[in-house]
Amino acid sequence: MAVIALKCPNVQVTVVDIAEQRINAWNSDTLPIYEPGLDDVVKQCRGKNLFFSTQVEKHIAESDIIFVSVNTPTKTQGLGAGKAADLTYWESAARMIADVSKSDKIVVEKSTVPVKTAEAIERILTHNKKGINFTILSNPEFLAEGTAIQDLYNPDRVLIGGRETPDGQKAINALRDVYANWVSHSIGTDSRIGPKFLNASVGFGGSCFQKDILNLVYICECNGLPEVANYWKQVVKVNDYQKSRFVNRVVSSMFNTVSSKKIAILGFAFKKDTGDTREAPAIDVCKGLLGDKARLSIFDPQVTEDQILKDLSMKKFDKDHPSHLQPASPTSIKQVSIVSDAYQAVKDSHGICILTEWDEFKKLDYQKVFDSMQKPAFVFDGRNIVDADKLRKIGFIVYCIGKPLDPWLKDMPAVA
Repeated sequence: MAVIALKCPNVQVTVVDIAEQRINAWNSDTLPIYEPGLDDVVKQCRGKNLFFSTQVEKHIAESDIIFVSVNTPTKTQGLGAGKAADLTYWESAARMIADVSKSDKIVVEKSTVPVKTAEAIERILTHNKKGINFTILSNPEFLAEGTAIQDLYNPDRVLIGGRETPDGQKAINALRDVYANWVSHSIGTDSRIGPKFLNASVGFGGSCFQKDILNLVYICECNGLPEVANYWKQVVKVNDYQKSRFVNRVVSSMFNTVSSKKIAILGFAFKKDTGDTREAPAIDVCKGLLGDKARLSIFDPQVTEDQILKDLSMKKFDKDHPSHLQPASPTSIKQVSIVSDAYQAVKDSHGICILTEWDEFKKLDYQKVFDSMQKPAFVFDGRNIVDADKLRKIGFIVYCIGKPLDPWLKDMPAVA
């Protein structure tokens, strides 16, 4: 919405949310999320044609186009639990739109939702329309966190789906005209697939990937395709295995115990250039090490202490829900300390786990790091960002995903 406001100065964009604390943050000097370039865009447009408000019903009633970007968590109970998307918030949004609208609306599905959601929302709005015409469009996003602003400036594609009816085509053209302010043609293949995306690591994370796969599993099961469902289910299982295997490698390498040993965790976000921790591999790795009674010293340049403590104390899928419905974060967790820089994290540690590929971790003075650590000093590189040979010459025992094992580690296989 911030980029639309920047590129379309004649369009008034209002972002609404029922969470007052979040809206206050969007109206402050410290935005509630970190994304390179976003701060500048928001501050250029805010108060001109970009507004943030808790007056949800008022702005729905006044709008022509409504983008719905509510949470779509994985169901935790009932039919489809653990796989199907929970569309409770989407349905509530649709019913509110139907209740407060006084003029025709174009409703754009922007959340990550399973196939046929648009049809379900269309039925809700159609049966509550009171003489008002609602046209539903699907406009999935193809941006990636960490490069979201540049992805929006130069998208590989803009995909708009709607009914092949006069009203549907009119709505599609209206939304296309918004993007046409800066998107003139399709550029080509999806640049997110390839070297930028297919890198060996401790595991994939993020708000959409696992959730989308689980939705696909559920859809396959519902349509009598158990073999296809099992195929996609294995993707999630292998990802979980990769994280547990990494933990096992750490424990087995350090004489089969990390009890009371200090382990430095460098990086907690699911990838660099974002503060997002949803489904971050670091969460499961840290929980696994805590289960073996390790002491963790965690540093991430963009993730807050409150968020880390909340993630380590929450149950699976809790984080998919809006922040005001999530359990409160604890003030502290035994065996965990959150520190403000990497050198503080590694001081007196027995081992280092690199779990996010932040550029600053590549540039650390590893001789200084080695000198400050207990010996033998271990580096477990979950993102393949360090020069392993250089670190071995310093004296480290190094483990990198998918690369030849350090001689020290060959006789200590990870437990499956």
